[in-house]
This record gives sequence, structure tokens and C-alpha cells, in this order.
Amino acid sequence: ILRKITIGHNNKGSSAGWACDKVVVDDMGNKEVYDFPVNAWFDISEGDGKIQRDVLAGATQPMSIVYNVQVMTGDIRGAGTNSKIHFVMHGRKGIKNSGKLFLEGGTFERAQIDIFNVELLELLSPLSRVTIGHDNAGISCGWYCEKVTVYCPFTGLEQVFPCGRWLDEDEGDGLVERELYEMVSLRQKKQKKFPWSLWIWTSEIKGAGTDAQVFLQVYGEKGKSDEMKLESKSDSFEQGQCDKFIIEMADIGKIRKLRIWHEKRNPFSGWHLGRVTLMKTLTREKCSFVCNRWLDINEDDNEIVRELPATGKLVPEYRVTICTGNISGSGTDASVYLNIIGDLGDTGERLMFMSKNNANKFEKGNHDEFLVEAVNLGLIRRVRIGHDGRGGGCGWFLDKVMIREEGQPEASSIEFPCYRWLDRNEDDGQIVRELVPTDDGQRLFTVGYHIAIKTGSINGASSDSKVFVKLYGEKGDTNKMLLVVSDNDLVNYFETGQTDIFTIETFDIGNLIGHTNEGLRAGWFLDSVQIWVSVHGVQYMFPSHRWLCKDEADGKVEVEIYPSETLEIEKFVPYEIKIFTSDIFAAGTDADVFIILYGQNGVCTSQKSLCVNKRERRMYFERGAEDMFILEDIGDIIEKIRIGHDNRGVNPGWHLDRVEIRRLLRKGKVLLIFLPYFTKLFGLTELNSLCTNLHLLYRTDFLKYSLVCLIFHNALLFEQQEDCCIYVCVAVHTYTMAVTTGDVYGAGTDANVFITLYGDMGDTGERKLSKSENSNKFERGSVDTFTLEAVDLGQVFKIRVRHDNSMLSADWYLDQVEVVDQDTEEVFLFLCERWLSRKKEDKRIDRVFYVKVCLHVCMRAPVHACVNNVTALQTIIPYHFSVTTGLDRDAGTSSRVYVIIIGKKNKKTEHLHFFI
Repeated sequence: ILRKITIGHNNKGSSAGWACDKVVVDDMGNKEVYDFPVNAWFDISEGDGKIQRDVLAGATQPMSIVYNVQVMTGDIRGAGTNSKIHFVMHGRKGIKNSGKLFLEGGTFERAQIDIFNVELLELLSPLSRVTIGHDNAGISCGWYCEKVTVYCPFTGLEQVFPCGRWLDEDEGDGLVERELYEMVSLRQKKQKKFPWSLWIWTSEIKGAGTDAQVFLQVYGEKGKSDEMKLESKSDSFEQGQCDKFIIEMADIGKIRKLRIWHEKRNPFSGWHLGRVTLMKTLTREKCSFVCNRWLDINEDDNEIVRELPATGKLVPEYRVTICTGNISGSGTDASVYLNIIGDLGDTGERLMFMSKNNANKFEKGNHDEFLVEAVNLGLIRRVRIGHDGRGGGCGWFLDKVMIREEGQPEASSIEFPCYRWLDRNEDDGQIVRELVPTDDGQRLFTVGYHIAIKTGSINGASSDSKVFVKLYGEKGDTNKMLLVVSDNDLVNYFETGQTDIFTIETFDIGNLIGHTNEGLRAGWFLDSVQIWVSVHGVQYMFPSHRWLCKDEADGKVEVEIYPSETLEIEKFVPYEIKIFTSDIFAAGTDADVFIILYGQNGVCTSQKSLCVNKRERRMYFERGAEDMFILEDIGDIIEKIRIGHDNRGVNPGWHLDRVEIRRLLRKGKVLLIFLPYFTKLFGLTELNSLCTNLHLLYRTDFLKYSLVCLIFHNALLFEQQEDCCIYVCVAVHTYTMAVTTGDVYGAGTDANVFITLYGDMGDTGERKLSKSENSNKFERGSVDTFTLEAVDLGQVFKIRVRHDNSMLSADWYLDQVEVVDQDTEEVFLFLCERWLSRKKEDKRIDRVFYVKVCLHVCMRAPVHACVNNVTALQTIIPYHFSVTTGLDRDAGTSSRVYVIIIGKKNKKTEHLHFFI
């Protein structure tokens, strides 16, 4: 019985292209007639560009499994060829094979990868071997083949068949055909994808056809397919025409709905879609979707996106209200799009084209309403909103988005707050944001992904194009996000041999990276991508080493990459920080505010500036304002925070009301609230948690800090579904410092002096010594007294003193510093007796001193006379460490390094962390 035929041509002659309707085979011996419907082009410039096909007897559509074949030519002199390359794939045990396939359309130039899609009726993967050769015709017929890679989406297997030899009569052993065997260690397991046949019928009404690019996405019970561009080398989607495609999709379970849309930019983009049919090639499972509507901005409801349910039920509508901010320059003329994401799927990116209540959309202070037609989404979890960044006034400040099902009361709306810029020149440079409902805590559940992109070191590898990244993970995927603001702040991005680092905030992971193919030098050679996720404690390595260029390799400008290696890194917890400026006169500040979070065992963040971007027009820390930020590089427990500003700007003074820190810990949400106990304008202060015991606390002595610790839940609560709210007490110690300037010629200074106190429980950070009891500070032979407030440092053992070398008389001879803890009545004496000068001694203007005497005092005695009341003495020995990192590649570390000192009697210190 005749089951299939292979039919094709050699593509020679002036008119090689051929359109075949069907093939009829008459088996005269068995008196059987077989009908093989083809109905396809055999032409490299029509249809799918194939000149050879397998056809199944009696099939209504050529059925096939697609294999992706990559052929790499070696990087040695004369490696390329003009010969015609043929290829054979052999199945397991060599019983089945593909027959001889001619790889048409490849150039097989030196150091180039040629990529082909081969369609077969047989499932051969995993392959036992492949055969590759050429016809030895042409002037430069000899060829050096480096390797062949075959990927079968149906099995998800990618196999590598190394060659590394000549196929040339005049080189090596003279063979022009070779059998290649797999290097099993290089085999990769990727996501399985199954072939589907797709038929799209354009209606027969006048003007129904479209010249626009059409896209498709399918949703099932187990997930959704990628967005698929329906491309053909023939004229598709003409009036009354049925267009046929072969597509590949992962296992998405029973199909729920289909979304189909087109780009509206073409002047003849309007399209009247009749119906769509999908059929799984292997099981013949079929789904039909009826549309019979316009996808046209000038027809019907002006939509260019249609969702077609598999059930045939009516599609509900969602009413979306988009609120533009009321600050200067907040409106936009760009095209805004929105994606609503729920438990049962999403709407895809919808253009917010026709506002129901405003003729001019997205103006300052506007509330614009839109209707979005979509198959039931279930419970709405988040929205993704952005714009195309086009036009002179494209920057946009978005207040919030509100969504409810059409027909439901306004009170049922779900609110998604934003209060940020969507502008490439403002904030973090992003023009797309993901928003979660108010009840979930704004941006609380977003994850920071740090992406390091390395451009290759070969000639012409750099690109002027805009690069985007798309992340795929177990919980979904992102949109294509442009990488516009680098963390390492290099002048030009994606230069030859350069690594650019970006941070994006979104949900889970995987990777698809590409670029827009714009600019004079759009071609780009991508070497590799690294993504590390501090929240998950994981780093992913994505090798690429290929061109993304219309004129190189396979001509693709975007490529799907799978991780070759996954590494464990130090895991950190994300924190959402809200800072509330008081609602009193002149409470706001123009200064650059910073924050430091302190955890256990001396772990702390670096000093984080909270002015996200210097280019932003939005003013943070205004009177009565609530400003929010995300930090994620600290341990599980915050013991204190340090917050302050640089005292710059027209109005640097600031009145801070409180700081709230929210984070996720297992299943519970934890909210820490830090409140300063004082009411004066400040430059820097520390806020501390005294809640160290895991039980309900109430102490009357807390009242002097104007706050009672109300509740601190037991740690076991974090295992449950409940939330935890912690009101944090402020325990601030007052330290008085007596600074004695030496009694030698020229000892005084007019420079600005700064001091840092270090104790066994932390440090104060650098503080400026500005207010002394003497009107003229740091004069020869004088004693200046200063007061600073800080969280309890424990026993002070070290200080650092410096000046900024400003003014003409900057040189300073410091005699000693006495530090008094007013709360514990302890005095710590530090001797210097040296110059802080750029001209004298060792020319240093900063010095570190260790405590010489620690004593208890009577607080009624003068500060500088405390040394006469010694009741205790302690010796602190300084240890100096010199740590040398090796010269091996990647020898450095970004981890926090610590040391433990162990003595002869097995006495040891705690973890001592190194900080610069």
C-alpha cells in the first residue's frame, strides 16, 4: 500500500518556481489509485520557500514534523563552498532515514552558520547519525564543515554532530560526503513543541483583505503559546482566500481561546476575518473559531485585536480607567497599550485607541475610559502598561489604572497604583511597567533581574540598535523590554567586547533576547547573557555566540536562548521602602536622600541613593508626600536603618515623618514601621528596632521616645497565611564629643571636620562636626564640644576623623577626642597627637584611632575632666588584614567576605565583615 511520496525539483532553469495542486498515482498492478493533495508552491521565493515536500496519501494538508538544522562552516582559509549541499538524517538503529535533502538557500561561507527548517513525515529524533555532502560542482567546490546541529521541537532534543574535516577531492582523504556521529555530552533538552496545521479564511466582502503583518497566540488550560508571526513569501490574507500555515506550540492542554491581530501601520491594514481552524498534526484534533468581524481602526468597534473563544460563547468586556498624573509634563502623545493578566489568561497587548470620555487622551489630570473585549480572565492579578515611546512629548506620568467588568458597579473596580514616569529620560528609563493591586503592596511582588549582556570580540560585533529582552519562566513571561539605562553607566552600549549590565523588575525567568534592527550599524554579534536573581539565589548562564543581523548567518535579529548552566548565589530578601515626609511648612527637601539597611552580624547594604535618576523632573520628598523604593540586598532581619541627605540643593532641610519597610517572608507579609522620636529638621539620623524578643513587649521607659512597641508576632506566624505588622521603637543614644586641638603653632583649621564612631554593635556613619559651644571652632589649644544622636553602638572602640582640606588654613593638629555615651555614662578616650595635613608628616587628612581608655563617669563632671574618674579600663588591640585576590580568571567575588579570629584558648570573635 502506497502511503506517502516525496516530490520536488532541482530549482534550475529560468522559471524554476512551480505550483503543484495534487499528484495522482495509479498502481496498475494492484489496480489502486492514490490521491496526494499538495496545493502548495515549490519555489524558494513563494509560499514557505521549499522545493521538496513529503505528501501523505489522502491528506487534506501536507502533514509534517519540522526539524531545525544548523550547518556551521569552519573558520579556516578557503572553508566556504559554492557546491550544492545535501543532507540525510538517520533515525534510531539506522532503520529509518529522511532520504537525501537538499539544503537550499544557504551560502556556506567561512565561519558562518546556515540555518534550515526541514519538514518530514517521520519522527526520527533522537538521530543515530547524519550524512552530509555536496555535488562537487562549481569553481570553489571544496568545503570545510565544522559541525551540524539538529533540533527537533517535537522531542525537545538538540543534537550536535561534530565534523571538523574537509569535504574536498583535493584535501585530506578526498571524500565529499561524510557520516557524522553525535557528541552526546553536548545534547540539550529543550521545551517540546508540537506541529499544528492552521487555516485562516479571509471574508469575501469588498476590501476584506489586508497587507498588514498578522500575529496569532493560542491559550490552553496549561498555558499559552508564544506570539507567532504568520509569514509567507506569497500574498496572504487576500479577499476570499484561505491561507495555510504550519506552526509549532508547546503542550498547552485543551485550547480555551485564540487571539489574532495585525499591525495597523500599513495604509491598507483593515481586515475582515471570516474564521480560523487549528488542527494538531499528529492526532488530527481540530478546533474552529468563527469571527466574521473587522479588525480595523475605521470599522466596527475600531479594534485590531480579536479574541475567539473555543466554546463559542459571547466574549465579555472590561472597563479600564487610566488616570494620568497631575504634575508638569505628565501627559503623553504616544500610543499606549495595556495587558490585563488574570488567573485564566491575559488580554495580550491592547492599544488604548478610542477613549470613551475624552477626545484628547492621556492629558494631564485626565481619567480616560476604554472597553477591552476579552475571554473571561478569572481573578485579575496584575496589569502591564506601556507606550511606544514615539513623538516629541512621549514621556508619561501614570497615577493608576482601575479595572472592572462591564456592567458591574464602580465600587467593584480593582485599583492598580503606579505614581511613576514611563519615560526613557525619567526615573529608571522604562516605558513599560507591571502593576499589582493596592492590597498587595505596590511593586512588592516584583523581582529584580540583573542582566549582563556581553557583545562578541569579533570585527563589527557592536550595534547601534535598541536591544530588548524577553524573559520566560514557569509562571509566565514578560513583554519585550528595551534595555535603555545601564547599571554600569557606560557611554555607548553594546560595543565590541563590552559587557553591559541592566536591571529590570518583573516576574519569573527564562530568556529571549533580540534587537529592533534599527540604526546605521544594526547588526550585532551576541556572545553571552548572564542573569542573576538575588531573591531566588540563582544565576543563569546563556551562551549565544552568534550574529543577530539581517545580513549575517540566518538573518534573524532575535534568538531564543536556553541556559547552559545554573549556579547558586547568595539569596537576599526584597524590601519595599515607603518614606513619608511630614505635612508641615517647608518639610520637603531638594537634597539627595540616601539610606543604609543594617542586618545581623554586621551585614549592611551600601549607601543607596533614593533619587532614582538625575534626569527625572519629578521631585521626591515633597511636603506630605509618600515615596516608595525597592531594595533587595540585605539579610532576613533588619536591626536598624540609617537615613540622611547630602545637604545640597536650594532647600536641603527635611522633616521626616516615618519610614515603612515591607517585605515577603515565606507566606506572610511583614511591615516594619520606623518613626523618629524627634520633631526637628535633620540632616541624618538612625532608626532602630528594639524588638529582639519574640513576644508582646510593653515597657514604660519606651515612653520617653514617644512610642510604645505595640506588637511583635511570634516567628511561627511566618509559617501561616497571616500577615505581621511590627511597630518599631526608636532607641537613640546621645554621644557628646570633646575634640581638643593641639597647642602648637598653626594647629587650628578652618576646614570642615567629620567624625565616625565605631562600636561593637555598629557605627554612626560619617557626621559633620558643625555646632560647637565655641563660635570659632578648632582653634589652637581649644576644646570644642559636639553632640550627635545614634542607635546604641555598644562599646565604642574606634573613631575615624577627617577634614575636607577646604579653605586656605586647612592644616590641623588634633590632640585627642573624648566620647561620652550620655545614656550609659561611659567615656572613651582616643589619643591622636598628629597632623591632619596634605603638607606635613605623612600628608594624610584622615586618621583612624583606637580607644586607649574606657571608663565610667559621674555625668555631673565636665566632659574633658572625665579621665579623672576612671572606674574601669579595657585594652582593645587593632588587627590589620591584607587580603590578596588571586590572578586566575573570575577570581574576584561580589559576595560579602568575613573573617573569624581564633586564639590559643579557642576564644574567637564573631563574623567580622570587610567593608570599604
